[in-house]
Amino acid sequence: MDSQTSQPSPASQSPQPPHTFQVDLRGLVDLLSHHLYSGPKVYLRELLQNAVDAITARRAAEPDAPARVRLYAVDGTLRVEDSGVGLTESDVHSLLATIGRSSKRAEGLQEARSEFLGQFGIGLLACFVVAERIRVVSRSARTPQAPPVEWTARDDGSYTVRTLPGAERPEPGTTVYLTARAGAAEWLAPERVLALARDFGALLPYDVRVGDETVTELPAPWDRAYPGPAGRRAALARHCRELFGFTPLDSIDLDVPLAGIRGVAYVLPSAVSPAQRATHRVHLKGMLLTERAEQLLPDWAFFVRCVLDTDSLRPTASRESLYEDETLAAVREALGERIRSWLTGLAAGDPERLAAFLAVHHLGVKSLARHDRDMLRTMLPWLPFETTDGQLSLAEFARRHPVVHFTRTVEEFRQVAPIASAQGVGVVNGGYTYDSELVQALPLVLPGAVVAELDAETVTAHLDAVDPGEELALSGFLAAARATLDPLGCDVVLRSFHPLSVPALHLDDRDARHEQARAAAEDRADDLWAGILGSLRGSAPRARLVLNHLNPLVRRIAAIRDRELIGTATESLYGQALLMAQRPLRPADSALLNRAFIGLLGWATQGEGDGR
Repeated sequence: MDSQTSQPSPASQSPQPPHTFQVDLRGLVDLLSHHLYSGPKVYLRELLQNAVDAITARRAAEPDAPARVRLYAVDGTLRVEDSGVGLTESDVHSLLATIGRSSKRAEGLQEARSEFLGQFGIGLLACFVVAERIRVVSRSARTPQAPPVEWTARDDGSYTVRTLPGAERPEPGTTVYLTARAGAAEWLAPERVLALARDFGALLPYDVRVGDETVTELPAPWDRAYPGPAGRRAALARHCRELFGFTPLDSIDLDVPLAGIRGVAYVLPSAVSPAQRATHRVHLKGMLLTERAEQLLPDWAFFVRCVLDTDSLRPTASRESLYEDETLAAVREALGERIRSWLTGLAAGDPERLAAFLAVHHLGVKSLARHDRDMLRTMLPWLPFETTDGQLSLAEFARRHPVVHFTRTVEEFRQVAPIASAQGVGVVNGGYTYDSELVQALPLVLPGAVVAELDAETVTAHLDAVDPGEELALSGFLAAARATLDPLGCDVVLRSFHPLSVPALHLDDRDARHEQARAAAEDRADDLWAGILGSLRGSAPRARLVLNHLNPLVRRIAAIRDRELIGTATESLYGQALLMAQRPLRPADSALLNRAFIGLLGWATQGEGDGR
């Protein structure tokens, strides 16, 4: 046998006692202040939450118990007194000294838990964001014979607990004392405490005061009685100016009893981008939860700002935003339906206010109408569109024109609008966001309405033909002009149209532009790709330059006999027509414009060097 001592097997070793996590309080405070909470100001919300929850807990057993919260700020210190349920010495050890445990789970209070706002332990710990010391003096209402208890904690993680004589705290409740940490005294200044208390606690159901100043303002502005609709509208407008800094176009009541929601939506007085995320103020059981709630309303309702109170929505861990769940989704749908009902009500009974709203926010309504058939039928006749007759609703435009033509791009509209208007052709600019889809939906709202996309053939057909004899006499000029523009994929035609000041009109459509792009790619491609692209050549009509036979300049150009000068003049007319249509220029178009400009300068200065 081996003489060495054998090692015990792992199974024979005695079990090691478990270890507990050690918490670095300063590190945790840094985590709270820089990552969980948006800033130091939330300390006051946590104190108010604890006080309100303590009162709610006491009233669960004593409905007639006093409901008071008092705050006193003096010389870098803050004292917060409440008439709540209070704590015993054992409560202090188990709740205040154990991070993450909540007094809401204390025995006998489970039935009232849904009425609480926050978590007592973590909320009090958040006060270390602004304080170097926290002192709590409390007396329990559930155990009246227990003496008052004092808990004192410092930001280094140490704390002490001791009982006090009964005279130190004769009535049940809790008082919290904060002493400001270095550099944070401003957060405990009286004016700052008052402003924060009013911001967070204006809708709390209990009597909250900072010194002698009342904090709560109940009932909420949307629940107060007013002499009439006009008085109510004026009062809510004042509230909006105080809260958001703007005077609203209108206000919309938000009342969803099943979700425990009461509030108001204010309509913005100026247009905003649909991509801009709207932010709203949300109170949870009276306490301001956030003033930057983004997911409260559907995306299409970007033209309102809301303030509301709820008792059903779930806050995130920081209690500064809303948790995305089925309840929030249902609330979002219900609030969207309320705003939709307001719009339909305006359409039915107050067209002047509706027109004022649409003048600013038509884009949001158009977005909604695309996805909501009822809203489409209600709002489409009222929505403004850019047309050749000016800014009009589609219903009015359809009464003026038997066929509602539309373009799919702004460039196409600008290209044809002056000519089409002069020829009596009605055209709607469908190039803006949502517009072409809505114009095509017009027959669903107005049965019998005829809608057609405008193309080059339609425009040309409405222009007057030139006398055949005159056109034949200009055949040489037209042949030279066509030869000049053929490499650019553009035909030349001669017509008579108004206004006379327009010498030429460039017309194309999407198919023609696709063909131009394909031809350009074919020119740049190698033999293999050129063959493939060539096989894709379509039969789409080419772009065309329509020369106005009534224009004096065109008549003078048509009389030129020099083919080179005809080419330069044709290129100039083509370039000018492109610029008038505000179309993006291809490299070939830019080169043409430069060449035409230089050519015309050369013709204009010809002979100047000879002294002629």
